[in-house]
Amino acid sequence: MTAKFFAILTNQGAALLANATALGTKLNITQMAVGDGNGTLPTPDATQTKLVNQRRIAPLNMLSVDANNSSQIIAEQVIPENEGGFWIREIGLYDDNGVLIAVANCPETYKPQLQEGSGRTQTIRMVLIVSSTAAVTLKIDPSVVLATRQYADDKAIEVKNYADNLMKQHVADANPHKQYAPVASPVFTGIPKAPTAAKTSNDTQLANTAFVQAAIAALASGELAKKQPLDKTLTELSGKSVEAILEYLGLGAAAKLPSPIFTTGPGYTLFKSPYYDGATVRWFATLSMTVTPPDLTNNQPFSVTFPVAFSGDVKAVLSSASGELTSTAVVQDLGCAIFSLSTTGIVIISKWGARSALNNGDFQFIVTGIINV
Repeated sequence: MTAKFFAILTNQGAALLANATALGTKLNITQMAVGDGNGTLPTPDATQTKLVNQRRIAPLNMLSVDANNSSQIIAEQVIPENEGGFWIREIGLYDDNGVLIAVANCPETYKPQLQEGSGRTQTIRMVLIVSSTAAVTLKIDPSVVLATRQYADDKAIEVKNYADNLMKQHVADANPHKQYAPVASPVFTGIPKAPTAAKTSNDTQLANTAFVQAAIAALASGELAKKQPLDKTLTELSGKSVEAILEYLGLGAAAKLPSPIFTTGPGYTLFKSPYYDGATVRWFATLSMTVTPPDLTNNQPFSVTFPVAFSGDVKAVLSSASGELTSTAVVQDLGCAIFSLSTTGIVIISKWGARSALNNGDFQFIVTGIINV
């Protein structure tokens, strides 16, 4: 059966395609035209240089090699719903110089306009068999054409897959932003900026130059303004002895502290060290004694008298009205316990049964206090 509807290359189109194939150049098919054939279905003729009755010509929406047949080129055009009012019976493809490259007929279809009460978007597609698809430029101008639903869906899927792949790589990369400074130990160039922290901030925020300048200004107008200038202070301290410097700083009394006193006697050691309490010189005394108790029964007391070197000072301080002295005693032999502590001595009581001086050894204790001399 003879085909009723078909597409052919025109003589001009065949010549241009052969020339492009031979010279390795490209044939640029850019436009598609449709016509109504003057009311009758035309038969494509290779000698044609134009359509029988052209009604519309516009840039192609798509030009591609058929995925199922590499010898076929598919040309496609979308006619929007606001254009029409004519029958479509013939189709033509033109190159960028306005030469009719191919011509075809098609089942007649009416393209209505919206003003007629019916409108639709019409897709016109021509499949052209050529000897070499490599000689045809498969390129369209996307700024002047409409896209079919299938084309848009395919491109949407393509874009989504591309974006998903980029995001997957971004998430998997330990440092996806290599153009920026690293998070750990960054090295900045140029003039990096940071927010200015509040002047009362006391945390790990960055202190930019504005914060530092404000802090210095506040210090200079505050406490530092009340201080003597440093150059004057250095001038006044120049050439002074240690004692004179302490006197200048208001610590003259501390510079005049006497030397510590260390005293030993039968069964005791006494250490007196001076200190300055901000008003006068005080002494801190520590008495350590070792005594040999007699044979004792349980709960039997015996007395120990402090050496005069300690008891004289303690008595003077304890009898003062200020009550600045505190004295304590620590028993180091668990076989005895403190019964009473006076200014001149201590009374000790034997515990946990009778004890023998020979078997239980010496009794040691320490008395400490702050004294005046």
